[in-house]
Amino acid sequence: MKFIQQAYKGENEWWTYIVVLLLFLFGWQFIGVIPLIVTAILHSSDVAEFQNAAVDSFAKMGINSNLYLVLVIFTFFGGLVALFFGIIKIHKRSILTVLTSREKLDWNRIFFAFFVWASIGIIVIGVDYYLAPENFIWNFKLVPFTILCLISFLLLPIQTTMEEVLFRGYLMQGFGTWFKKGFIALIITSVIFGLLHGANPEVQKLGWISMVYYIGTGLLLGIFAIMDEGMELSLGFHAANNIIAAVLVTTNWTVFQTDALLIDTSEPSAGIEMFLPVLVLFPIVLYVFSKKYGWKNWEDKMFATIRKPIELNEDEFIA
Repeated sequence: MKFIQQAYKGENEWWTYIVVLLLFLFGWQFIGVIPLIVTAILHSSDVAEFQNAAVDSFAKMGINSNLYLVLVIFTFFGGLVALFFGIIKIHKRSILTVLTSREKLDWNRIFFAFFVWASIGIIVIGVDYYLAPENFIWNFKLVPFTILCLISFLLLPIQTTMEEVLFRGYLMQGFGTWFKKGFIALIITSVIFGLLHGANPEVQKLGWISMVYYIGTGLLLGIFAIMDEGMELSLGFHAANNIIAAVLVTTNWTVFQTDALLIDTSEPSAGIEMFLPVLVLFPIVLYVFSKKYGWKNWEDKMFATIRKPIELNEDEFIA
């Protein structure tokens, strides 16, 4: 449980989490959203249009889709900066302690997880296209697509990193040290992660059954963090998931509407697409990672009691 125990390396009182979460919300929903609001106002013809657009994520209001994506990502950047600031100044911890229990971030793990899930995503989309090509429209436009790829690979990880740092790092460690059980922290953070996606257009279209996917994804990413003693695999997996979704396929009802290669025109339904990842693909990925990184003592890591380590010095702990 070294990863969750990282929370003990700084101030860990309950009030510090309240302060930092308020700071995070301020950075995400107030500071980070300013460029998006300003752009929306500049693109609106009157106050009524702006107010109506604000209810529906500004409906992009004729804003270039790549610009809109950058503006949305910036809101997450505001939240991430505020969260890091709180971790350093309020909790008096290094950012590394919320990312991993290792001495430094393992980029090989990040890239491996990215490669595995990106490969699976490409294969799944390819099979979908092969089986039902009539459901897709080829949408390749060189300049917009090139810009989209640059934004996706360079900036979209900001969004996924913010979510991972918040849920699989900060809150996982916080709940783990409060309730003394990593498994409880896993369940709580996964449910919150799923519910916070409730405002996504996908949920409005498919209904709350889509929580199976979102909460299931949260559980998978949380298991990665607990068993691997760090967030590296979660960071790579989440980045691959969103980048592939943004670059390869778009629809008119998902949260990211981009200049992707393909437009999916099929009617959305909570069918096999909803349950295949959770019941088939996620277990496969979990098995691959567990074998590659030699995960053992599953019961101890998932259900053991989390205790404050015996402090030797600033950087050394004994469980």
